[in-house]
Amino acid sequence: MFGFNKEELGVLKKLDSPKKIQDFLEKLEINFEENGETLMSPRRVLREGKAHCVEGALLAAAALRLQGHKPLLLDLSAVDYDEDHVVAVFRQHGKWGAISKTNHPVLRYREPVYSGIRELVMSFFHEYFDNNGKKTLRSYSMPVDLRIFDKKGWMIAEEDLWYINDHLFKVPHKNILTRSQISALRKADRIEIDATGIVQFRDKRKSS
Repeated sequence: MFGFNKEELGVLKKLDSPKKIQDFLEKLEINFEENGETLMSPRRVLREGKAHCVEGALLAAAALRLQGHKPLLLDLSAVDYDEDHVVAVFRQHGKWGAISKTNHPVLRYREPVYSGIRELVMSFFHEYFDNNGKKTLRSYSMPVDLRIFDKKGWMIAEEDLWYINDHLFKVPHKNILTRSQISALRKADRIEIDATGIVQFRDKRKSS
């Protein structure tokens, strides 16, 4: 199915709910890209046992597809000096939720309780800030259906999927703030900033 082998399908078919997919992503180590930047396919993520946010979202989208969901990714876009975050989104009982791979205590899983995409996106807003507490989330894409890349074999490819990254960057994004709103933003509290120092996995290169 979709090019996955028997062993891969055995893993993915056990992830028969968004909760189980998220739990599986939590167990994967963070891909610190020690040997250079990557954008691994779901097959490669399963083989390597690690993922960064986009790779985790791709695996989640593939697993959701096996449940009958559309494989949808959504890009959260920040100011130029901050990083975007990508999540897999899904609908359950008419509401939207998100599956997220991150190494930090914020920008994580969202329960399927949101009536629309903007409402879901805004649930990330107050947690999206830089090291100085400045809130940096500025826009979002509508969900991108990865079936448009099926001919490229995105789920089982051995090459990096940079074309998906490029597409997410180029698709239209909806702004979430006006200039006056941006100028009036309050910084995150010190306790919020300190909390983001908690990480699930340590980059061994920085501790040696």
